[in-house]
Amino acid sequence: MPKTPAAASKRRAVLVASGDLREEANRVCWPAQHAMEADLAKAFAAAGWKLDRGHAVARSRGHGFIASAREGLDVFADIDPQAPLVVAEAVWQYSNHVLPGLTTHKGPILTVANWSGQWPGLVGMLNLN
Repeated sequence: MPKTPAAASKRRAVLVASGDLREEANRVCWPAQHAMEADLAKAFAAAGWKLDRGHAVARSRGHGFIASAREGLDVFADIDPQAPLVVAEAVWQYSNHVLPGLTTHKGPILTVANWSGQWPGLVGMLNLN
């Protein structure tokens, strides 16, 4: 049974964030991702929606990215397959971390990315979309 609360409400969405295979890159980029997620949460709240993170921030690792394909499979196993899903990318990312879960997800999927000269999430998102 999925652990995310999104199935209980039509005004909730589950957010996931795919990262790099390199833990150091994920740590360095995490502040940009964290800031983007905060902005997204505000925008969703203004529209009457709540964003729930589909995977916890791993404080011991220093970031909140899905950092491997195996981790992505585990994350998606706990997400309601009918829940509205937001894939948010503010930095480089490896699509294979989330692609298997996205291909079997039944609910609506919104992909959101930034464009930054430093860590362009849009570049990774173009590969994902």
